[in-house]
Amino acid sequence: MVGSTFGIIINSFGNKNSSLDKITYNGHEFNFQNNAWTLTAGKNTLSFVYNPLEVENLSGAINGNLSYLNSYVSLPLYISTKDSYSGSEIYSVLSPFVERVQIACYSDEACDSNIPTKDCTSNFIIIRESNASSIYQNNKCVFITGQKQDLIKLTDLYLFKMLGIQ
Repeated sequence: MVGSTFGIIINSFGNKNSSLDKITYNGHEFNFQNNAWTLTAGKNTLSFVYNPLEVENLSGAINGNLSYLNSYVSLPLYISTKDSYSGSEIYSVLSPFVERVQIACYSDEACDSNIPTKDCTSNFIIIRESNASSIYQNNKCVFITGQKQDLIKLTDLYLFKMLGIQ
């Protein structure tokens, strides 16, 4: 008896959600597998670091209305970020729906000449570190800002909102 209890405790270490491997949120089923939360959307399996329940407490960071996925379908999507995790999350979730995901430089910033410069007339996601958490849209630009440790959570929150899950 003591051995089996010890085994359960040991197996729970390092497993992000050992007791929870499936949730349903607003009618969408998420499964935890291979250290990611997956959602099947049509023929696509989308992977997220967090599930919608884990980012709900950040929903106050959303300021104003955000465009839904249909505004991005079959169009180029530009992204500017120094946070590779957030950039990878955007790429992996949205690449099945957009024409392409491409790194770009936001027109208000100094840029490497090898990277195209874009403004808010293009679908553009700009992710930056900031003391305050915020997700807002200005024309076709979406700005995701927050402390470094929160950027991936804020990115998942944005994706859930854009996909109509939250």
